[in-house]
Amino acid sequence: MKTLIALVAGLSSAAFCPAFVAARPNLIWIMADDLGYGDIGCYGQKVIRTPHIDRMASEGMRFTHYYAGATVCAPSRSTLMTGLHHGRTRVRGNAGASNPEAQALRETDVTVASVLKKAGYRTALIGKWGLGDIGAAESGLPRKQGFDCFFGYLNQRHAHNHFPDFLWRNEERVKLPNVVTPVGEDGAGYAVEAKVYADDLFADEALKFVQENQGRPFFLYWSMVIPHANNERARILGDGAHVPDYGPYADMDWPNPDKGQAAMITRLDSYVGRMLERLKSLGLAGNTLMIFTSDNGPHNESKHDLARFNPSGPYSGIKRSLTDGGIRVPFIAWWPGTVKAGTESAHAGFFPDWLPTAAELAGAEAPNGLDGLSIAPTLLGKPGEQKTHEFLYWEFHEGGFRQAALYQGRWKGIRAGRPDALVQLFDQWNDVAEKNDVARQYPDIAEKIGAYLRTARTPLPEWEPRWQAARQANR
Repeated sequence: MKTLIALVAGLSSAAFCPAFVAARPNLIWIMADDLGYGDIGCYGQKVIRTPHIDRMASEGMRFTHYYAGATVCAPSRSTLMTGLHHGRTRVRGNAGASNPEAQALRETDVTVASVLKKAGYRTALIGKWGLGDIGAAESGLPRKQGFDCFFGYLNQRHAHNHFPDFLWRNEERVKLPNVVTPVGEDGAGYAVEAKVYADDLFADEALKFVQENQGRPFFLYWSMVIPHANNERARILGDGAHVPDYGPYADMDWPNPDKGQAAMITRLDSYVGRMLERLKSLGLAGNTLMIFTSDNGPHNESKHDLARFNPSGPYSGIKRSLTDGGIRVPFIAWWPGTVKAGTESAHAGFFPDWLPTAAELAGAEAPNGLDGLSIAPTLLGKPGEQKTHEFLYWEFHEGGFRQAALYQGRWKGIRAGRPDALVQLFDQWNDVAEKNDVARQYPDIAEKIGAYLRTARTPLPEWEPRWQAARQANR
């Protein structure tokens, strides 16, 4: 294992900037993939063990009304990077291999990484990217979007395999000892001789980056793959929860997909624990803001039993839903001595808030025209200074036309089927599961949200054909 770590290690260093050390915090954004609001103990999970994330929450602030940027992977990550909501960010959906240019950031996009790098931060992306690839849409490659260094998966389909035979370091392939053999007539499936687990390597790399950059301000975007399913393995074997071992669940009387799903989340939790300890041991905890969250709601693609784990908690729907089960995510902020321990916030926010928040804390200049609002006042214990969103916005292109908006942190409107369809309205203060449409009781609010949905998005040439096709699918 030491040989392997040496093979895949080695993030380069940059010039030391002493003027920035004392004044500005290090920033770490840890993001799980397809982890539900209810998958973690501090958000109500009763079966899966997450002691380290629970401790992070007890030592920091737990947000209860925070949202991903989208209900699937690529657009959610795009909103995180650009500070623009789903109807205005560059990448609006999972485009797939047929149209890679649509799933890539462009030279004109401004990312949180580029803003922080310009302000003197050392920037690293470790894990899954999904917003640019080698050979197609290279404008979206991490090092062209503000990251000094990258190690992980560029292509999200490649990231389905937790035991790949290669990963990328910057723009170079790093060969791994796993053996991947295509199977099936079309070669769409594959068999794996598993040796090393990608997320184990990412954890080692994240810790190494922090160790090597402790003397300068840094931004680490640690984008885990677990507990995302291996979709191809699930189709062939009926079990997409691919993990080195079942850990504390090995002896449970459960089907293997359930053991694997639980084991992936507990393994993820152990990585967070390692980072917490590393920051404390290096004396960096008091000058580091660490965020833990998920890119969207929980999946069912590993063929595990959702009823066993209740991953959406009290909310309805899962990944690909615009009800809160598909988009409301765990969100924990940890910054000992600054973020008050054991606190909770009901502030309604979403991923586009990260760019303005990071810029404010770093003393950097954020672009104009963002959809996000800085949550620095909430983190710094100044809720009276916190600006609030009038609207949050989402859309979804797969399976027909769908839009959603949250108004004033209370009223959720969903429009599906046609652009002129009536808005379904839900009062989240009194109906968190969004079971009762109250549009008839509150027609003015439903109309206000409907009017916003008609004007919220900006057309993009590379996405408009998909958007129009989604609209036509329900006519």
